[in-house]
Amino acid sequence: MGRWGSESMNIKVAWIGKTKDAAIQALTDEYLNRISRFTVVAGISAKDEGAILSLARGERRGHKHKLVLLDVRGRPFSSEELAQLLERGQMQALPLLFAIGDADGFSEEARQQAGIILSLGKMTLPHELARVVLLEQIYRAFTILKNHPYHLGH
Repeated sequence: MGRWGSESMNIKVAWIGKTKDAAIQALTDEYLNRISRFTVVAGISAKDEGAILSLARGERRGHKHKLVLLDVRGRPFSSEELAQLLERGQMQALPLLFAIGDADGFSEEARQQAGIILSLGKMTLPHELARVVLLEQIYRAFTILKNHPYHLGH
């Protein structure tokens, strides 16, 4: 296989709106490429919250995903806890959909549909920067699981 674990596990990271900043797009692409060494991953620019919820429910391709919303009111995870979440998802062959809202965040309906509500911390970040931080942390989580020196040596 050449990748970590089962090809059936995959990760999608979705955000609302087009990326305006070339530097953010470059970092997004860099971390998606790094994560692809471990699992199937896709970055998705969604039109709106409804498109993300539709994707999570599997309305387009029939594959349901466990929805992980990024929300300031969510639970902060350490890098190690995120690694455990990815490992559980891999063991269950459970596709994960990480979703980053726009500047207004997610509705109560979206939060109710989420399997997990994750916070990157108490600081407020621009949503495009939050995407890059999330992608870096997903990459870091995989390096933790593979005992790669990136986590401690970076």
